[in-house]
Amino acid sequence: MSILGNIVSSIFHHASSPASAAPAGAPSPQSKPATHASTAPTGATVDVAAIMDKLASRSKEKLDWRRSIVDMMKLLNLDSSMSARKHLAEELHYSGNMNDSAAMNVWLHKQVMIKLAENGGKVPNELKA
Repeated sequence: MSILGNIVSSIFHHASSPASAAPAGAPSPQSKPATHASTAPTGATVDVAAIMDKLASRSKEKLDWRRSIVDMMKLLNLDSSMSARKHLAEELHYSGNMNDSAAMNVWLHKQVMIKLAENGGKVPNELKA
């Protein structure tokens, strides 16, 4: 599964699963793989901010998912390594310098927010701009 698919699937899984009550960092049950065409469960809009804020409030670390792709991936228990982020950048057709991690990370965060919105996620406008 793609890294973007893992992000979408993980967020939507938390929206529809009682397992979302598990603390961040705890293993979560595997959910059905998502594709780039994934949509919110049963056609409902998934409130991305509410889910991520809930996960952040349960985390032992102070993670700023609203500004950091690394923190977002950590909250979702996904690999946030530079290698994983470069792979995500390739998936999303990043055309910038992948060795400029700061610029790439800002771009990735914005693109992930846009993709979440395109796939049925309710994302605050300021996170897509």
